[in-house]
Amino acid sequence: MANEVKLPRLGQGMEAGTVNKWLKSEGDTVAKGEPLFEVDTDKVTQEVESDFAGVLLKIVLPSGEAPVGQTIAYIGEAGEEVKEEVAAPAKVETAPEPQKVSDTKVSDTPSSNGGRVKASPLARRIARERGIDLHAVQGTGPDGRIVAEDLERAQPAAVELSTGEIESIPLTKIRKTIARRLTAAWEAPVFQLTVSADMTRANALVAAARELNPDVRVTVTDLLAKVCARALMRHRDVNVQYTEDALLKFPTANVGIAVAAPQGLVVPVLRSVERLTLAEVSAARDEVVSRARESKLTAQDLEDGTFTISNLGMFGIEQFVAVLNPPQAAILAVGATIDAPTVLDGAVIVRPIMSMTLTVDHRAVDGVAGADFLRTVKQFVEEPALAL
Repeated sequence: MANEVKLPRLGQGMEAGTVNKWLKSEGDTVAKGEPLFEVDTDKVTQEVESDFAGVLLKIVLPSGEAPVGQTIAYIGEAGEEVKEEVAAPAKVETAPEPQKVSDTKVSDTPSSNGGRVKASPLARRIARERGIDLHAVQGTGPDGRIVAEDLERAQPAAVELSTGEIESIPLTKIRKTIARRLTAAWEAPVFQLTVSADMTRANALVAAARELNPDVRVTVTDLLAKVCARALMRHRDVNVQYTEDALLKFPTANVGIAVAAPQGLVVPVLRSVERLTLAEVSAARDEVVSRARESKLTAQDLEDGTFTISNLGMFGIEQFVAVLNPPQAAILAVGATIDAPTVLDGAVIVRPIMSMTLTVDHRAVDGVAGADFLRTVKQFVEEPALAL
């Protein structure tokens, strides 16, 4: 009897997903553990591996949205009959094409093969969001497949917007998720604490680490992740997640790094950072951030975070307040390091100063506990050897 391929639950809270593309065709041989299809969840686009070995007998849902657990395909022996009473695919609610208030000149040149344009899921999403006709884009991927970079190059030619035009861009699932989570964060009773840290020794340590490990580019964010992880282990009451029934106190520091990815803001998690060396933190951060920007994160990459760092210093932002990342109880906003006059031993000298603002969920963490934690972070930043 043929095996049913069901839409899996890829993360906590996932109730439905959208099948973007099948990596196998009907009649193809499939090995267990081999990538079978791509599914778009509220958080990520992820390849799903086959749980069965055999032949892909029938694809019930070629593309579109389905609830978790719905049968979307069958795998079995070659020539095996698939029962007729297959589960009908859920009604697909596809996002409407971007609507223009005034006329927009969009090329309607057909694809070279006269059929469906070959494009990556990310490229299709960007095209929907920006109102780009994929038929007008020349793909540079394998077999002429359109990738995200092609849209960046082709946008001026593919879409010519009239002056004063208003464009209606449908919200993607990820953008809706971001909006929902930020709204929940805004409703939480929070408080902010701000300190300034002398970065003299931290900058020297980062420079020395880069020289010692030229293949691993250590950054200030890496050092902050390590410093915060050690501080969280000293102040366990801050290393928590808030739920309606309990505070979940974690035995290890799983530090999230806010990343501006093509699909929106994501927070991939570095796990057990307190146990890693600075070079290991840097390598882990580089790997997960690269996958975030290539839209290759999995749902597991975004789960179980206990603390988040948001660094806008590279944009010249000197100080800002980051929005809480529920269910985590705290997030650290990091600004740019600037040369500023500082009084030291009665003399005014210029030192590299960095501002840090901690946003804390008051339901989970008291003011004194938050202040004590941030004081430790400042001490570790100014004397990083204490945290390494």
